[in-house]
Amino acid sequence: MVIPWAGYSLAEFIKAMDPLPSAKFVQFISMSDRSQMPMIDDSGINPPYSEGLRMDEAMHPLTLLTFGSYGQTLANQQGAPVRVIVPWKYGFKSAKSIVKIRFVDKMPPTTWNELNAGEYGFYSNVNPNVNHPRWTQASERKIGVGNGLFEKRVPTLMFNGYDEVAGMYAGMDLKKNY
Repeated sequence: MVIPWAGYSLAEFIKAMDPLPSAKFVQFISMSDRSQMPMIDDSGINPPYSEGLRMDEAMHPLTLLTFGSYGQTLANQQGAPVRVIVPWKYGFKSAKSIVKIRFVDKMPPTTWNELNAGEYGFYSNVNPNVNHPRWTQASERKIGVGNGLFEKRVPTLMFNGYDEVAGMYAGMDLKKNY
């Protein structure tokens, strides 16, 4: 699905923040306000939601810090007030409702890794060669075309078709580092 995001390169934000050279990862912390999210404790997630990227992933020009879409400010369900977009990774890596960004020297704990590291790896690159333990990731249905659930499946593209990011993972075992 093509979304016209409004925002800018996360790299520009990171450069302006001038993190210490020891920073190897970026951690995103999402909003956790019980007054606005009364059922947060019933979600099965230990708040606040946390996600992370390696610094090179965060600095890639395709990684966006966004505050709007379709010419409007982000709606709550889209991740207001600000979210990150990482188009070559599975959606949960695109942290939403960000209220804090930390630069850290070690791989940060992330919500899905803490909940089930066997199903949700830290890298979570779109990879048709690594199945989720409960479903195939070799094919997908395109959102917004045809008949939805009844639409013909198409092959999933490595890195969601963003071949220009492949170099960041050269030499890594992408079946082990999923």
